[in-house]
Amino acid sequence: MISNKGIQPSTILDAASRISPHIHRTPVLTSKTINSFFNTQLFLKCENFQKVGAFKARGATNAVLSLDQVQQSCGVATHSSGNHAQALSWAASLVNAKAYIVMPENSSKVKVAAVKDYGGIIRFCVPTLEARETTLQEILYQTGSTEIHPYNNEQVIAGQATAALELIDEVKDLDMILAPAGGGGLLSGTSLAVHYFLPQAKVIGAEPDQANDAYLSFTNKTFIPSLNPQTIADGLLTSLGSITYPIILTHVHQIVTVSEESIVKSMRYLWERMKIIVEPSSAVPFAAIMESKVDIAGKRVGIIVSGGNVDLENLPWMKNG
Repeated sequence: MISNKGIQPSTILDAASRISPHIHRTPVLTSKTINSFFNTQLFLKCENFQKVGAFKARGATNAVLSLDQVQQSCGVATHSSGNHAQALSWAASLVNAKAYIVMPENSSKVKVAAVKDYGGIIRFCVPTLEARETTLQEILYQTGSTEIHPYNNEQVIAGQATAALELIDEVKDLDMILAPAGGGGLLSGTSLAVHYFLPQAKVIGAEPDQANDAYLSFTNKTFIPSLNPQTIADGLLTSLGSITYPIILTHVHQIVTVSEESIVKSMRYLWERMKIIVEPSSAVPFAAIMESKVDIAGKRVGIIVSGGNVDLENLPWMKNG
């Protein structure tokens, strides 16, 4: 197993200092109505208001700014279905670097358009992990660019950890923090921030029933890849990484899963009650609360709201009645 020895408290604090001139310190929102209904105190860290509309801006910016000038001049590259693609394209533009983005051909039209708007150079591929990785290797060979993996990268993880770091700084005495589980960049970063800066709190990961590889890997204590996931939460389709998985095994306390119906219901509930736009992946931790998968009664609970990039022409409740 790869340890997190490269991600120390100073790594996260350095990341926070490095990226702070470029990103938003996003707001933390609460709702008396929601708190009363669930008999809890919920604090939503709204990364849907972040640059590029998602927490991914943190990790991508930290990774790009950590490269030397020669590396930056050769550009950066990645494969991503959406938010990391946007984030890396935007982060690269901060240093006038090229960003080469491999995207599955079934990626959200909204996210494809955003990547182009941020200056990303897109190459499409069939929607399989093998195709994404093969296409990326071709680009790395052709351009000499540096790969910035969406989550299996220590500088990316350290950047994602800064969201929880800000939440911990702003809201005192949290009992737990919930975050969605996809490739594990946000969840592993959150768990490290809590481990270092709020060790008495618990970290809970949440993911869809129909993309439950993190839950299976965590429960069985052996890596189980994501195979044919079918979920509306398109940001949570990927498997855990060789760096993120050991961190999650060590520092996450629990991973729970939720139904597709609950994801849609939670997404709509947050739109209506909190007046904020969240994407399906962002609604997954709140769905865990709605399904009573996590005991939050009488507790102070933080949720990392991971992003708000949605196709307004294709909202899930339009299809589901």
